[in-house]
Amino acid sequence: MALTASGELGPCPPPTSCAKVHALGSGRGLRVTISIGELSRRSGVRIPTIRYYEQNRLISAPARTEGQQRRYTEEDVVRLSFVRQARELGLEVDAIRELLELGTGHSGSPEEAARLALRHRDETDRRIALLTALRSELGRLAAEYGRGRLHGGRLLEVLAQPDIADVIRRGIRTPFPG
Repeated sequence: MALTASGELGPCPPPTSCAKVHALGSGRGLRVTISIGELSRRSGVRIPTIRYYEQNRLISAPARTEGQQRRYTEEDVVRLSFVRQARELGLEVDAIRELLELGTGHSGSPEEAARLALRHRDETDRRIALLTALRSELGRLAAEYGRGRLHGGRLLEVLAQPDIADVIRRGIRTPFPG
């Protein structure tokens, strides 16, 4: 059964519909839910990754139908979209979990929440500084390459150095051949 436009329960959309929408009881009335495929489409996260995030408690275990199909809510779409964007920004799973707890008010005392927020702010500032330095270094390398001062794979060679972050952070220039 699915909610109709008038808010009443009616038959589910036909199987060819891209979103099979169901209503599950939640103790507070009915909530419209979506399939894992629809969650994937709407959040931009692949299905195996959604399952991984469930296992790592970044999203809650979903409700299930009698046939054991996962059913997600609009809140899950928002949360999963946040997780995807945080991962794209390079945040680790543990950091994302902490930020989610901070955002939902489940991070302990106000003092603990403030410390957590400041720690993540400082880490974000560090990443921004490093990415800004990396951007400058890439521009410099591209200019050197454009002037014919780099050969073939030199750009990758320079960026693949294990200590490139330290080199960039300190502003030390990598020596280039003649």
